[in-house]
Amino acid sequence: MARFTNLQIIRGIIVFFMVALVVSGATAFPIESELKLICSIFHIDGDSVAGMPAIFRFVYDIKEALIVTNQQYPQLAYGCDWLAFAHLVIAGMFVGPFIDPVRNKFVIYWGMFACVAILPLAFICGPIRSMPFYWTLIDCSFGVFGIIPLIICMKYINKLEAEQKKTGQESREE
Repeated sequence: MARFTNLQIIRGIIVFFMVALVVSGATAFPIESELKLICSIFHIDGDSVAGMPAIFRFVYDIKEALIVTNQQYPQLAYGCDWLAFAHLVIAGMFVGPFIDPVRNKFVIYWGMFACVAILPLAFICGPIRSMPFYWTLIDCSFGVFGIIPLIICMKYINKLEAEQKKTGQESREE
């Protein structure tokens, strides 16, 4: 039975977290096309949306607003491009702990801080921007679920650090 080392587990968690950041960021680039696809899949249109659950109305309204905004003010979509770029850059921050988790564990702490910081942002800005409460909860879920792998990763980094101190090893790349 294969037993993974603490370093392998740490790196696996970090790769998972980085991929999740890249995927969630990359989806911000084609947001209008994605919403059109979702509306097509669920047969959401101006006629059918009235009898559907509120979340479908919300998705439809956002799609319609994006279409009009992108036609009349395409430069506003640049904000979504920057959001996507930020996710990619944040994912890049985790290369340091991937290479040397003990020396760069501050990045993991920073990631946990960012996950917690999502909550006040969502609860303050969501109502200001007229977001439905359930959407605020969806946004908060990124922080709640995002912090879990980072907490687990930190546990393994602490174990690795203790091992290194015990054996007198310095933090090194494997």
